[in-house]
Amino acid sequence: MAEDVTRPDQPARAGERILLIDERGKRYYERLRVGGQFSSNRGVIVHDDLIGRHTGRQVFTHRHEGFLLLRPTFYDELLTLERESAIIYPKDIGLILLKLDIAHGDHVIEAGSGSGALTCALARAVAPTGCVHSFDMRSDMLAVARRNLERLALTDHAQLEQRDITAGFGLDGVGALFLDVREPWRYMYQVREALVYGGRFGALLPTTNQVSQLLAALPEAELGCAEVIETMLRELKPLPGRLRPEDTMVGHTGYLIFARKIDYGCSPQGEAAPSSP
Repeated sequence: MAEDVTRPDQPARAGERILLIDERGKRYYERLRVGGQFSSNRGVIVHDDLIGRHTGRQVFTHRHEGFLLLRPTFYDELLTLERESAIIYPKDIGLILLKLDIAHGDHVIEAGSGSGALTCALARAVAPTGCVHSFDMRSDMLAVARRNLERLALTDHAQLEQRDITAGFGLDGVGALFLDVREPWRYMYQVREALVYGGRFGALLPTTNQVSQLLAALPEAELGCAEVIETMLRELKPLPGRLRPEDTMVGHTGYLIFARKIDYGCSPQGEAAPSSP
């Protein structure tokens, strides 16, 4: 059986990214290379001493300062992606994946690739046989998203295209669609054409007046069962003797809107009338 290199306790390998955490909790991300070295005010660690070493253990600099050696989680990777625009935060991404019911093998449409944080999360969820079809008007944004997908080895599960979605997505019969664009209410016809009945729709908007405009337009795409959600994340200081909230928090990052495509039309001609109770 092939070695499972994704297990967190597998030996670190040249070319992969690792996470070093010092005694104060400060995090450092390094890509290991033969002959390389990590330097901080706490000393130097030679990459060759880390390659082949099991993670989840403590390592030391030449000054005998301790660091934890770990593999970054996907959560860590999302927060350290290259950015040319604001990303959708993990606290929102987790809810999006669940509300859109994304699973392996799915084909998903995303409009507004941006820096690609959601694109990467969607691609990871639909792998190995599904695909994310991600559209953006800006070639520079698509270039950033592509580099982030490459960094996380997810390019096989996403197709990026520069496209004005006013002309449609060029796809139909998809089960999930997400819009991260400024005026999503302008694309309700395109959403209706792409989604199957019962399909899941989502969008992210920063202000309540935009949310109101989108809610009013949902019927144009035959979208019902609407929900509007805002997620808040407050971390606590993990100190047993004085447990309390952190001084800062990730507050408002946007409003999430979810809906389902519903056929509200009359029953097909010739269909038997429902039985009386």
